[in-house]
Amino acid sequence: MMTDSYNHRRETRREQDVRPARRRAQLRGAAGALAWSLASLMTVAAIAPAARAQDRPLRIVVGAPAGGTTDTLARTMSDEMGQVLKRPVVVENKAGAGGNIAADIVAKSKPDGDTILMSFTGHTINATLYKKLPFDPIKDFTPITIVATVPSVLIANSSVPVNDIAELIEFAKKNPGKLNFAIGASGSSLHMAGDQFKMMSGVDIVNVPYKGTGPALTDVLAGQVELMFASTINVLPHLKGGKIKVLGVTSAEPMKQFPGVKPIGATLKGFESNAWFGLFGPAGLPADVTARLHEAARAAVDSPSFQSRLENDGARPLTMKPQEFADFVVHDVERWAKVIKFSGATVE
Repeated sequence: MMTDSYNHRRETRREQDVRPARRRAQLRGAAGALAWSLASLMTVAAIAPAARAQDRPLRIVVGAPAGGTTDTLARTMSDEMGQVLKRPVVVENKAGAGGNIAADIVAKSKPDGDTILMSFTGHTINATLYKKLPFDPIKDFTPITIVATVPSVLIANSSVPVNDIAELIEFAKKNPGKLNFAIGASGSSLHMAGDQFKMMSGVDIVNVPYKGTGPALTDVLAGQVELMFASTINVLPHLKGGKIKVLGVTSAEPMKQFPGVKPIGATLKGFESNAWFGLFGPAGLPADVTARLHEAARAAVDSPSFQSRLENDGARPLTMKPQEFADFVVHDVERWAKVIKFSGATVE
């Protein structure tokens, strides 16, 4: 009996000695499980925003109607950008007020990379043309990249007795106020090209405003108005008819679409006037988001579909780093401010 009692006490002490170690092991296991659960939750939390960002569409707001050059460029780029960003890209047209409606939407958007602007030369022209804007064209945006430049051409009705820029300047100086420029859209880059031409050449040519490029070009073809700065897209279909002639191109280099036609700058030194198109985000867009959007846009501009589209329209595909594009915008605002002050043009 004593032996049994002794053995019982010994087993009891052994169990008491083992119990704390077992408890410590259990606690270590529970702590490990908790740590694993927390790590898993943190991983899910980190992945979830990125997954949600990929699910959300990137919205490109276009300040021009569907079917125009700005809209076409945005839609041509959207598929390629979507593939690079691994998220859907949608184009939303908000035309009106020379692009200001679309710009205002983007300026007031969250700087999260979900909303960007496809803008054009009017962005920098409007900085001076409009007496008051609901946004600052420089401070309220993050430049991403320029995507293309599009030169225009100076055309004349075939009855005008000049064949190049030198003859036009000479004729206009001898006949001040007798020639007219058809203006398809007041405040547009084509309007400003005409005013820049007058400012730099010192000629007196009267602006005749129209409600759209179509009516303006129609009157030049009919001989109601003598001159017009027009896009290559609008001019090319009418050249074979013999009703108009191209006097010069606004690019620094000759254009293959118009063989034998010299740049205006070859005669009027320093003249160059190309429409441009580019992407902006709202101010405060994080640097990594800006860089990602820039890379996606560059891939789109380099794509064969984009290159082919621009070549057909006489445009030049082009990209700039965000800071380079920012510097370009500041310079362009200053350049057009001089022309607008010379012309006296203004929009309420």
